[in-house]
Amino acid sequence: MAKIGRFKNDKAREEYLRTYRELEKQWDIPSTTRDISTSFGPTRVREAGAGDGVPIVLMHSLGGNSLSWDHVIEDFARDHVVYMPEMIGAPGLSVQTAPIDEMGFGTWFGEVLDGLGVDRVHLVGYSQGAWQAMVIATTQQARLASVNVVEPSGTLTKIKWSLLWMMLRVGARPTDKNLRAMNARLNPGVTLTDAEFAGVKAALGYIPTIGYPKMFTDERLATITTPTLVLLGSESLVVDPKLATQRLRDNLPTCEVEVVPGAGHGLFHQFSKLVTARILDFARRYEPTDARHGE
Repeated sequence: MAKIGRFKNDKAREEYLRTYRELEKQWDIPSTTRDISTSFGPTRVREAGAGDGVPIVLMHSLGGNSLSWDHVIEDFARDHVVYMPEMIGAPGLSVQTAPIDEMGFGTWFGEVLDGLGVDRVHLVGYSQGAWQAMVIATTQQARLASVNVVEPSGTLTKIKWSLLWMMLRVGARPTDKNLRAMNARLNPGVTLTDAEFAGVKAALGYIPTIGYPKMFTDERLATITTPTLVLLGSESLVVDPKLATQRLRDNLPTCEVEVVPGAGHGLFHQFSKLVTARILDFARRYEPTDARHGE
């Protein structure tokens, strides 16, 4: 049987929708949503911001959705149109209708851009979204003005067995206590609001089918020819920053790497102003023209 992501049952879906609506109430700036038709199913995309700059696409982390960017959207949307797709085959309001794995990420991404009427974008990914952004960058170079990845999971260095074991234990017993303890260890300095925590729990009611990150070989890294910014936390449990930095510098000639002192995997939340400033500065240096169809 084809692997199609789905909620475990109607109750799980309704609980997810309830938490989604609560998070949506906290969204600070005007935004619109639309569903973009793709070969893998309709993809929900949230749009915010305005400006003449090349549009920005934000790829959310594991268990997140388009509302996960509320802590940084104001800065990103100040001078750019920002698109926030909800990954197909993962929790969110996109509806998967055909199987997808990382070999299909580029096709899906290209079809989303086509549906939006956009030629080139600055691509930003965090954690799981950073893995997806890196995969997309291996095949969709012509559509990307820059690639910006924050704490990419499983692509540059192996995830520690202790972390995997912790995730398996919490997955087997996802109590509030265990989930909060895992967040505290994985993302030090990041405290979830009640609504955010409810959203994390509700996302567990979805059975994802997009697979897991695979380690990039040196040869595959070298296929990322778009100017790339990589931001890592010095205390990350997900990425070995020293080894990752060396691999990137050895294989990506257009890559800039910054390791943020004192930051864990929750870097995008822990130091949100610093991260957004670094990304926006990098993006400004790679602002091609004719970003949209017809311009």
